[in-house]
Amino acid sequence: MTRDELEHIIRASADVTGQYEFIIVGSQSILGPVPHPEDVFTMSAEADIYPLHAPELAEKIEGALGEGSRFHDTYGYYAQGVGPETAVLPVGWMDRVHRVQGEGTNGRVGYCLDVADLFMSKAAAGREKDREFCMALLTHRHVSVERVLALVDDMPLDEASCRKLSASIRRWARVAKMGDAAYGD
Repeated sequence: MTRDELEHIIRASADVTGQYEFIIVGSQSILGPVPHPEDVFTMSAEADIYPLHAPELAEKIEGALGEGSRFHDTYGYYAQGVGPETAVLPVGWMDRVHRVQGEGTNGRVGYCLDVADLFMSKAAAGREKDREFCMALLTHRHVSVERVLALVDDMPLDEASCRKLSASIRRWARVAKMGDAAYGD
């Protein structure tokens, strides 16, 4: 997915719901802080989105713009209507979002996660695809290990889960650094 395609999804989500502001979570949230990321970050055809002030309307987005919809068939990408509970995020994440608004959104607003918050959300989810995404963020230097480790205590997780998360991040950082050494960085 490209930044233009994300802007189209924001615009279409506004048309479907009558809402003005949206939260974008998930991997395509990177398109806010990094409008033109490396190809590894644009492989997904879906954007996870919900209306900021009426998350219950995400069902309308899913129905009209979701996977297998006419929108998806026409454009080759789609919106997945999700809710605030979809992403586990550090305290204060809303203060760090990146605003996507302009002609391409028809003036509507999409708030994309800061890259460090996106990293933490993916790290907390812990699936293989999330680990790979986090590793790519580290490898391409979109986040620093210091910055994300500083956010661990702000995660709404118990102490044992925070320790496990810190250990995973440190391990990923070592692997990413070894990869840099192999390329002479």
